[in-house]
Amino acid sequence: MWHVKLHGDFMAYNPISLEDYIATLPAAEQAAIAKRTEELIAEEFTLQAIRKARKLTQKTLAKKLKVDQVAISQLERRSDMLISTLQNHLAAMGGKLQLVVEFPNRPAVALVGLGKRKSLITQGDWLSN
Repeated sequence: MWHVKLHGDFMAYNPISLEDYIATLPAAEQAAIAKRTEELIAEEFTLQAIRKARKLTQKTLAKKLKVDQVAISQLERRSDMLISTLQNHLAAMGGKLQLVVEFPNRPAVALVGLGKRKSLITQGDWLSN
C-alpha cells in the first residue's frame, strides 16, 4: 500500500503497512474492519479447527462416532470424503451440513434431499436459462 503526501507542487509516495494505515482511521472504521476480518476468518475452517473451536478432543469425538481416535485423525487430514461421512462427523460435533450451489447470474440455492430418489428440481425452468 502506498501513502500519498502532498509536498508543494509534487506528491511523494511513501510505502506504509496496512496495519499502520488502519491505525490512522477513525475508531469506528477500525472496529468495522476488525469485525469483518473476524467474519471472513470464521467462514473458512478445517474439520480440525471446527473440532477445536467446539472444545472437543479427537478421543471424545471418536467415542461419539464409535470409531477409534486414529480414524478421526485420518478424517481430519482427508481432502475428499463422502458427504454422508462429513454429515455424520459434523453432527457428532453438534453441527449440520448445508450445501449451497452457485451459478452465474442466478441466486444461490440450497441443495437438499441428498440420497433421496425424489426429484430435487421443482422450480420450473430455473436451471434452463
